[in-house]
Amino acid sequence: MKFARLHTALAALAVLACTATARADLSDSLTKGTPQVKSIGALAFGPEGILFIGDPQGAAVFAVATDDTKPAKAKDDLKVANVNEKAASLLGIESSQLRVNALAVNPASSNAYLGVTRGRGKDARPVILRVDRGSGKVSEFSLKDVKFAKAELPNAPSAQAQTKGQNLRSESITDLAYVDGRVFIAGLSNEEFSSRLIAIPFPFAGQPDGAAIEIYHGAHGRFETKSPVRTFVAYAIDREPYLLAAYTCTPLVKVPVADLKPGAHVKGTTIAELGNRNRPLDMIVYRKDGKDFLLMANSSRGVMKIPTEGAASAPGINKPVRDKQGLGYETIASMKGVVQLDKLDDNRALVLLQTDSGALNLETIALP
Repeated sequence: MKFARLHTALAALAVLACTATARADLSDSLTKGTPQVKSIGALAFGPEGILFIGDPQGAAVFAVATDDTKPAKAKDDLKVANVNEKAASLLGIESSQLRVNALAVNPASSNAYLGVTRGRGKDARPVILRVDRGSGKVSEFSLKDVKFAKAELPNAPSAQAQTKGQNLRSESITDLAYVDGRVFIAGLSNEEFSSRLIAIPFPFAGQPDGAAIEIYHGAHGRFETKSPVRTFVAYAIDREPYLLAAYTCTPLVKVPVADLKPGAHVKGTTIAELGNRNRPLDMIVYRKDGKDFLLMANSSRGVMKIPTEGAASAPGINKPVRDKQGLGYETIASMKGVVQLDKLDDNRALVLLQTDSGALNLETIALP
């Protein structure tokens, strides 16, 4: 979903700038082979067109060299109607047998990548698709004989673990992002305080370990340690690196990156309650007219445009709230049906939009 790099000095507020110049030859650390990816729950790009794949069923993160580093000649909008139908046809299945799980834009080429599931049940298999920025052509990005590396996550929920009918293994990875030489992963562990954030240096080395995350959920009126982060972005507050994380129902929380140490128990600061009975789906950060904003897609409250200027001074919500409190937001009425989004460039975003008929369209929108 995101390729982020934290900036300092005057650019400290312009986090998540998509650039492929962070480090040279990171792909040299990868080994040629065929990664055994069991599922795709999240995608994110790093430098050199390296794609990070979150595999919740395998409780692992894969780094794959796409060799897709040639900048797109065309700067036109990327639009593909019925991309689910085109993808299903390519894979030889009915569209009802295709599930789109993740969207990420490769900042090196501006091509879009989709993480999908082909088939259902025991026949399901993960597939990476690439959508060409210039032509809109949908093709499969094969994982056979690619350069890759794998990081296994410790203490993941067992494949049989469930709560309220929800398989917990599927939430071992809920989101991930590459930020300044590290891959950050949100999800659940099998430990008592199961909500966690992990930071793994890249190239992958050693055994990753995570910090347990505790937050106050104003809509529920209690502290929570078992609800996973649904989506997050990296952001600098007063020149210090933070993660801004969104949870179901919908707390927005800031977490200092400096606190994410192995084995730590970190209390995030809830800086907004954005409305209950809602699930955040995807989020980006961008700059417009000299100010920074979050753009968050949601399951039932549309797309929210959230100013970040109050994030530093927000005191933190620690008492029950009825519905909304803290940082305010504007609902973008024109962006209905958005289920995934990523930045295409400084002024535009690429969105995956579900129509009333159920079709999925890839569309380019101006950042509001």
